[in-house]
Amino acid sequence: MNEAGKTALTEVIGLLDLEQIEENIFRGVSPKARTQRVFGGQVLGQALAAAIRTVEPSRLCHSLHAYFLRPGDPRIPILYEVDRARDGKSFTARRVVAIQHGAQIFNLAASFQTVESGFDHQFEMPKVPPPEALEDAASALMRRTEQFPEHFREWIARARPFETRPVILDGPADRPPRPPFNNVWFRAAGPVPDDIRQRQILLAYVSDMTLLDTSLLPHGKSFFSAVQMASIDHAMWFHRDAGLDDWLLYSQDSPSASGARGFNRGLIFTRDGMLVASVAQEGLIRPRQGQ
Repeated sequence: MNEAGKTALTEVIGLLDLEQIEENIFRGVSPKARTQRVFGGQVLGQALAAAIRTVEPSRLCHSLHAYFLRPGDPRIPILYEVDRARDGKSFTARRVVAIQHGAQIFNLAASFQTVESGFDHQFEMPKVPPPEALEDAASALMRRTEQFPEHFREWIARARPFETRPVILDGPADRPPRPPFNNVWFRAAGPVPDDIRQRQILLAYVSDMTLLDTSLLPHGKSFFSAVQMASIDHAMWFHRDAGLDDWLLYSQDSPSASGARGFNRGLIFTRDGMLVASVAQEGLIRPRQGQ
């Protein structure tokens, strides 16, 4: 783990620690380096953090469902307004609306539950090479910076709060088409707070990375291709707790793409095969006109 990565992770943890300005209203900011739009995982993590701040610590988030309505503006703060929808005997429900420029940019519904025991089963983790046998994705891109336009080079050189090691390391931009399955190892680039709620917030943040790209694999396209990409919705289920300082496997697939939208799913496993969380997302994958 490098010092730049540790610093980037510390900054992300700070971004996800919101300022409370009223009983149910919180304020979040964006990294100064971002100039176009707010990363979806940031809004997702901040909204979950706002909801968590209104729920007693003994109840943990078990699911969330969110919609991205407008691009976030990184130049100004985001206001998060929490609706305390229900506090039941075992479950708590919260709704969160994110606001900028007087308009909703995002909304989230989250459910929390008192910890209980019960039936237990899970899918097996796919058999893939261990992370030690794979190359770091950021390092691979750094070796190819001359292949990218200038505006991409700054993004490539930026320190990452999470290290990622894909099982299949695709080349930049267009690539040979392959089936819509993708396995990516990831871990935090530095120490993570010893708090299960903070781990859930960080896991929500990172769950938006690499997922939408899976729907482009059968079409030979990528994040760097002539494709307009944006998350539309995001759902996540937290099954079991795990640390983020060791490698986790994000096993992703894309069952369908149609109507300029790609549907993607992901399962997050610990190194020893415990299923931590499940994710589903649909996003815009619109070919750019004339390209």
